Amino acid sequence: MPMISEDVVFQIILHGGDGKSHAMEAIQLAKEGDIVGAEAKLLEAEEALNEAHHIQTALIQEEVSGNNSTISLLMVHAQDHLMTAITVKDLAREFVDLYKQLSHQNKM
Repeated sequence: MPMISEDVVFQIILHGGDGKSHAMEAIQLAKEGDIVGAEAKLLEAEEALNEAHHIQTALIQEEVSGNNSTISLLMVHAQDHLMTAITVKDLAREFVDLYKQLSHQNKM
């Protein structure tokens, strides 16, 4: 069984990390009152995570087609990294919405 290329694995890690960083930046911007900037960062997070997800989907499609690969510990780490990043992005969405709501309440 072939191994999944380290380059492919590192792309998942890279895009996952970028997505997580953008999501954390979105929370900070929202906390500072910059909701527009926070929304932009959430879009960047979504784009980065979509890139990682496309890579993941391609690997799954390969396996479904019968082209099984040996899974390395590095690939397990990449999957864990991606899923954690997606969770952080989802929570960041909630934080941004909360800060937006608080901002509107404070203006009343």
